[in-house]
Formats: sequence, structure tokens, C-alpha cells
Amino acid sequence: MRNKIFSLGLAVLLLGGCTMIPKYSRPAAPVPSALPGGAAVPGGATAAPAVADLAWREFFTDSGLRAVIELALADNRDLRIAALNVEKLQALYRIQRSSLYPGVTAVAGADNYKIPLQMSTTGSAYTVDQYSVLGTASWEIDFFGRLRSLKAKALNQFLATTETRKVAQMSLVAAVAEGYLTLAADRESLELARATLEAQKTSYDLILKSRDAGVASDLTLRQSQSQVEAARVEVARYTGLVATDTNALNLLAGKQVPADLLPGGLASVAELKDVSAGLKSEILLQRPDILAAEYQLKGANADIGAARAAFFPRISLTGAAGTLAPELSHLFESGTGNWSYAPQIVLPIFSGGSLVASLKTANVDRDIAVAQYEKAIQTAFREVSDALALRSTFADQLNAQESLANALDESYRLSEARFKEGIDSYLGVVVAQQSLYDAQRGLVSARLARRSNQVALFKVLGGGL
Repeated sequence: MRNKIFSLGLAVLLLGGCTMIPKYSRPAAPVPSALPGGAAVPGGATAAPAVADLAWREFFTDSGLRAVIELALADNRDLRIAALNVEKLQALYRIQRSSLYPGVTAVAGADNYKIPLQMSTTGSAYTVDQYSVLGTASWEIDFFGRLRSLKAKALNQFLATTETRKVAQMSLVAAVAEGYLTLAADRESLELARATLEAQKTSYDLILKSRDAGVASDLTLRQSQSQVEAARVEVARYTGLVATDTNALNLLAGKQVPADLLPGGLASVAELKDVSAGLKSEILLQRPDILAAEYQLKGANADIGAARAAFFPRISLTGAAGTLAPELSHLFESGTGNWSYAPQIVLPIFSGGSLVASLKTANVDRDIAVAQYEKAIQTAFREVSDALALRSTFADQLNAQESLANALDESYRLSEARFKEGIDSYLGVVVAQQSLYDAQRGLVSARLARRSNQVALFKVLGGGL
């Protein structure tokens, strides 16, 4: 008899460890095996570290920017929600895992009721008093792995949420850096607009005096005045942009960023560290968003096992043991013990096709998850390819823009000198001044674009964790 019980227990343990989850194999990445120009870095440098080996504190070398990122990581509400979602999914996983083990409860109660005369076997009505203390245990034996499949699904959903939190952190770091650099660029453009306005006011005052002396014409004065008003427009525009940039940075940080942490101009922000993308596209598989998509795929794969197991019997064991007595004082005396044992097998016979439909749904969900995983890889490859393609051109753009600004600065100086000598009209000065201002603004934009590209490359390669 003991051998039979042992054999039955061993069979329960062995079958309880089996599942009907399909064997998982990672889908092949639907992108080329090599990144386009992944090893190249600006200036031909070859010693740039890989993103995977670089923490965000090493990549962002500016102390003010690092401090603002620290504020955001501590107080940003989106990141806080992502962290709470991780805790929620962890709790749900524990709930699902607990179903694999027996549930044990203890119940103490009193039952008092009257037996009426018509129901009495003694010829008179009487009252029955019962007091009990019962311990109950229930357990579904997971012969076909239904519960284990659901546990695997819950685990992968929890792991996917963990990776999603990493995505949120990575995106937050990049967004703060982008907002910080944009604010710095707009502050620099604001100072440029103010300097231009002061120069235009000086020119206008000189021309006004010349006109009053009968040297300059009203046309020249009005041309100079138009330049002053245009410069005022630019000052007002960039003042508004700086204010909105600051508000956006405060929102990302989750609090008011101290004024001493805000950047002056883009030139005052320390350069970012160059990084190497590497050669193989398989590095993209370690991006948190792709890992999250793969965990979702594994969870959908596990759900197929649960849908398959639903076609087979569900076996559960329920037992109870305790004491039962007519008086509370006699509850734990000899002769009051009682027990019950109730095994149950539920076999699905006819369900109107719902089980077949559930299995089909699980298979379709798995196919959808495969497509989403492949799309995540393709999107990552495109993002990295775009960032690398732009990086290879920014050095040339910046050099050309600097040369253009220098040439137009000299052109403006010569035009102003020729006007003062009476050789040319003031229109030449107006055109040269406007061209120079546009070139200087373009130079600020080019510097911002180069740094933004560095931030984007760091992000799309999975940096920032």
C-alpha cells in the first residue's frame, strides 16, 4: 500500500513539472547583420567606448546637466508610474505563483439552530448547538501544466514591465539632455539677438544724427529703423522660447530646477563623450524595448500551454480536519475530532467550441507578439541607421557653417565701412547684417543638431542605464 502511495506521489510530482508550452525559439532578426557605418566616429577616432560600457554619468560630462538628470530620475512622475507598474506586476506574478501550492485556511465557528416539531425525530422541538474549529486545505494538482503555464506568462509580463521601466528611464535621460541643450541653444540665440539689437540701435542713433545734420536721408533712417524693429522681434521670440524651454525642463525634472543648474549658452555646456556603435546589429537585441517585446512574446507562448491544458481534466484535492462539539467548553475534549476528504476531477466534455477558440486565440496572440518583436527590431535598426547617417555629416555641416559665418562677418564689416565712406548705400549694410545674423543662428542650430544627434545615438543604442 505504501509503495502505491509513493508511486502516486512521484507521478504527481513528475506530471506537475510538465507543461504544454511550445518550445520557444527566438525569431531571427529581420535586419542586416551589420550596422551601416557602425564603427565610424567623427574625426576618424577609433578609441571611442561602446555604449554598453558607458553609463550616462560618463557620457554627459557637464555637471549641471548631470544634476538636472539626477533631479528627474528622483522626481519625474512618468518614471514613478513605470516603477509602480513594476511593483504591481511583481505582486500579480506572486499571486499567480501561489496557485501552485496548497491553500490552507483555519475557520472557527458556532452554529445554533432550532429543529421544529414537524422535523423532529424525538416528538418535540429542540435546539441544536454546534461549535467547531476546522483547518481546510485545497490543492489543484497541475498534471498538465495549466497553472505552470499561467505562472510563466505572469513572470514574463513582469519581466517585460521591468524592461519597460528601463525604457522610461532611458527616454527620460535623453529627454532631459535634449531639453537642457535646447534651452542652452535658445539662450545663446537670445544673447545673439540682444547683441544684434544693441548694434542696430547704435547704428540707428548715428544715422539719426546724420539725418538731422543733413547728411543721411530719411530712407536710410527708415531702413535702419526696420532693422531695429526686426531685432526686437527676434529678442521677444527667443525670450518666449527660453521661458517655454525652462517650463518643459521643470516638468521633466518633476520640480523647479534651481537657477544655478540652468545652462548659460550652448558654448558653456561641456561636450558629450563620443561613443562607438560597434559593427554587429545583434547589439540591438539588448535594448530594453526589444527585450520587453521578447518577454511579451514568451508570455504569449506560455499562454498557448495554458490553453492546451484546458482540454484535459483538472484534478483538485480538498481536505479538512478539526473538532466539533455541542458545547464550547467541550470543543477540544476527546471524541470531538472530525475530518473530511474530497478529491474532484473536472473533465471538459462539451463547451460549444470555446476551448478550441481559446487555443486559436492564444496562437494568434503569439503570432502578433512575433510580429511586434520583429517590428521593434526593425524600428531600432532604422533609428540607429538614421543616427549614424546624420553623425557622419555633422562635422562637415558645422565646418561649412562656421566658414559661412566668418565670411559673412567680414562682408558685413566691409559693407559697413563702405557705407561710412559714402561709397555704398545703407541697403548693402542691411543685407549683410541680416545674412550674418541668419548665419550665426544657423551656427547655433548646427551645434545643437550635432549634440542632439549624439544624445539620440546614445539612446537608440540602449545607453543611459
